[in-house]
Amino acid sequence: MRRFTGCFLAALLLLGLTACGAKEPESLQVIAMDTSMTFTAYDGEGEEAVSAAGQEVRRLERLLSKTDKESMVSRLNTAGGERVAVGEEVCSLLKAAETYSRATDDTFDITLSPVSSAWGFTTDSFRVPERAELDALLKNVGMGHVSIQGDTASLDAGTQIDLGAIAKGYASDCVAEIFRENGVANGWAALGGNVVALGSRPDGSPWRVGIQDPQKADDPNAFAGMLQLKDAYAVTSGSYQRFFEENGKRYHHILDPATGAPAESGLLSVTVVADDTAGNGTMCDALSTALFVMGEERALNFWRSGAYDFQLVLVTQDGRVVITDGLADTFTSEGDGYVCETVS
Repeated sequence: MRRFTGCFLAALLLLGLTACGAKEPESLQVIAMDTSMTFTAYDGEGEEAVSAAGQEVRRLERLLSKTDKESMVSRLNTAGGERVAVGEEVCSLLKAAETYSRATDDTFDITLSPVSSAWGFTTDSFRVPERAELDALLKNVGMGHVSIQGDTASLDAGTQIDLGAIAKGYASDCVAEIFRENGVANGWAALGGNVVALGSRPDGSPWRVGIQDPQKADDPNAFAGMLQLKDAYAVTSGSYQRFFEENGKRYHHILDPATGAPAESGLLSVTVVADDTAGNGTMCDALSTALFVMGEERALNFWRSGAYDFQLVLVTQDGRVVITDGLADTFTSEGDGYVCETVS
């Protein structure tokens, strides 16, 4: 069995960002939540902003990590069904997860943790579980097994949660708020596959956010397309980000809650884009996973429903890049061999 790790989604392109005479940016890079994160501020109290952002993501890691035995998530997972005082912040995030699960017909589900562990995605000990094992684990999957009351929560026996599919989105919301509190109108943050682009580049042009070419995941400079964004969140989920191969078949980490197996949706990646309204980072993170599981048709129908205000870029297995019309003026095709389609 071999393990492969692809590059995370989208990198902001940093070449030529400092205009002549412009203030040098304040920047900080940290490793948190199992990924590299970079925070850059071009105005305001930039040094204070990026320092506070780094402290904040480390605080959230200690609070939300599944692997930190002292985190609130770990305490909840090991409480044996007992109610745990996890605090208002964690309960609020659990409620958000419940809302997105319900809105997406359970294609987003934080209770898949034991199933993901069975595949080895949480331990790097990769294996293909038997169908009977998955069926047994799925009996404890679903937000109906999570009880939230005030600032306490409990899990049914056999149920565990993992906030990995929403925590970085929430962290991006917190970072954006820290930037605003410190007067940063122009800056950006990259938290793995989650990007916050505030204001504009020093020359007044939009931030350029690259969508990784899933077919060339080992090349960080290979993009399926380029988005030009101001005051926006962009989050990508893709099957190329974490996977392994066994007996010539690839198994990726985005699991379908209905089957407990890697989602077979016909998609290679989903990028969700929304404006920088507070909470939209969390929304984009949750929806990028849910819509990947749904597949192209259901994802576009969900977008058209207007349940949430966002735009999409879908990279399909059959070589297409599908862009919703709200991004038509901001997207440029970059990858070789892709056919671009704009839908409304």
